[in-house]
Amino acid sequence: MGSVHRFSDFAGDDKPIEGKKKRIDEVLNLEITVHDARVKESRYKDEGRSRYMTLQFTIDGDDDPCVLFTGSEVLIGQIGKYREYLPFATKIQKVDRYYTFT
Repeated sequence: MGSVHRFSDFAGDDKPIEGKKKRIDEVLNLEITVHDARVKESRYKDEGRSRYMTLQFTIDGDDDPCVLFTGSEVLIGQIGKYREYLPFATKIQKVDRYYTFT
């Protein structure tokens, strides 16, 4: 028998991001630390949403991880542009009809 591979060594993004589920409106304007984010294709493409993001974060002063799901193209774009800075502290704010990191 050859060597045995560990699933965790090659599974990568297949594992779900863990944390207590939060709605985006529950964390608006709170200081959060973003630890991980994954962008995937949405099942709701016919409704104009082609992608969604799973965001893992902690809320200031708490070490328990939380997750939220969003189709916000602005937040998805910001994560794509600044992923190399993870983890980073930020707030999510609603500006008119969209959400943004500040």
